[in-house]
Amino acid sequence: MTNTKHTTNVAKPQGEKLQKILARGGFGSRREVEKLIAEGLVKVNGKVATLGDRAFTTDTIKVRDQQVRETRLATQPTQVILYNKPEGQVCSRKDEKGRETIFEHLPRIINSRWVSVGRLDINTSGLLVLTNNGELANRMMHPSYEMEREYSVRVFGEVSDDIIKQLKKGVKLEDGWAKFERVDKIPQQEDDSINQWYRVIIKEGRNREVRRIWEAQGVQVSRLVRTRYGIFDLPRTLRRGKTEALTWKQINQLLKSVGLPEEARPDIRTRPTNANKSVSGGKSPYKGKRK
Repeated sequence: MTNTKHTTNVAKPQGEKLQKILARGGFGSRREVEKLIAEGLVKVNGKVATLGDRAFTTDTIKVRDQQVRETRLATQPTQVILYNKPEGQVCSRKDEKGRETIFEHLPRIINSRWVSVGRLDINTSGLLVLTNNGELANRMMHPSYEMEREYSVRVFGEVSDDIIKQLKKGVKLEDGWAKFERVDKIPQQEDDSINQWYRVIIKEGRNREVRRIWEAQGVQVSRLVRTRYGIFDLPRTLRRGKTEALTWKQINQLLKSVGLPEEARPDIRTRPTNANKSVSGGKSPYKGKRK
């Protein structure tokens, strides 16, 4: 008797994951987009979307009852800018208290919008990385990619060696354990100062995490400045409240570093309209090898 093998044809999924389409359109990181879908704020062809839904860019997609243009959902050239955030600004698009937001100071972007790679609280200044590529933002923030965040921290009073050891070993916060990868004291010219400066490195970005780690050891943080995120340093020439755009080569090196495909050179018209031309002036923010 001859055995006959039956092949079952499995239909391939149609379209793309909805959260991927919206993240690409600049509606936030993948996590932020998934929250929009879970809250019932996204509709596809008149139906409320659910997590796991797939769609086409040609479908009628609405976010918060506003129809999204197809041109926005199409694949856009990846853009990345660095922003030197001053104290007093929030990282929300709109603030219920009417406070100044970082998005008021960013260059206009065509058919997309900026997504912040992580946030800084209102009293923290320094480097923010922003992109129109939601998937890139998601990977840069995801713990599995272990992107280092470096800060300069000013604390009040003396800090003992035992406290420094504990900061590197780990402290228990209300949302789990946290630690610094490195803690280095920054030499000061004035020996009689009651404030001390430290350089710390951490590999995650929970809400106010750097401040809370110090506070868990009874140390008061009086100033906090982010000086590096992953491969990007805060450029010395970048003034507060200003942005600098990365070059096409630098963007491709970043995409490659997080496992995303490199892109062809974009049309010059897709560049941010009022950002600095490049980051070539002064110290380069890109720490990788240049091609």
